[in-house]
Amino acid sequence: MAPVTPGKRVPSHGTDLYGQRYALDLVRVDFTKKSLTFYDASTLYYLFLGVPLNKCHGWGQTIHAPFDGEVIRAEDGFKERRRVHLISDLLAALKNSLFFNPKKKSVQVIAGNYVVMRYSDDVHAVFAHMQNGSVSVSAGQKVKKGDVLGKVGHSGNSTAPHLHFQLMEGNGFQPSAVGVPCAFEQYEIFLDGEWKTVYGHIPTHKDRIRSKE
Repeated sequence: MAPVTPGKRVPSHGTDLYGQRYALDLVRVDFTKKSLTFYDASTLYYLFLGVPLNKCHGWGQTIHAPFDGEVIRAEDGFKERRRVHLISDLLAALKNSLFFNPKKKSVQVIAGNYVVMRYSDDVHAVFAHMQNGSVSVSAGQKVKKGDVLGKVGHSGNSTAPHLHFQLMEGNGFQPSAVGVPCAFEQYEIFLDGEWKTVYGHIPTHKDRIRSKE
């Protein structure tokens, strides 16, 4: 599902900084549970003890290039918190929102491990919060649609293992970056008891979605 999406509001992340105006957060959840949990544990366990990353449904899932292009930046080596815990993750996010200084700290503090890919001279894509040690491409590398870029992780300003995806003008992953809207070529949405394919659209935060098989 996409709990943070421009299909719900714009700017989707509540800010235009770093080109996030139309960014999406994609989280793998268990749709068989009413709470739509992203972890394999009880809610009380998550709230009080936290859940190990390997018990989270999306952690370690492969991230594929959505188009042919060139890798402009690929940053790895940023450690992940070993457990997903609501309080500690929210406190980390609050600390970053209040005290992060882009002049003194790397963007990795908020983006974690990430890849920037060129789609065209004016449009670049960002894939953020990747698993530590999973980035499988390097700057200057040409990639084809479907190639593996890395794995979904919990690095940087993350409250659950997920993929942060956005398009932006230019390749400068900076506070002044300008976000670019986009739509998915196709994906499947669960409607009226069955999976249906939609084209050229973006999901809302309430949609049950998956990649087209």
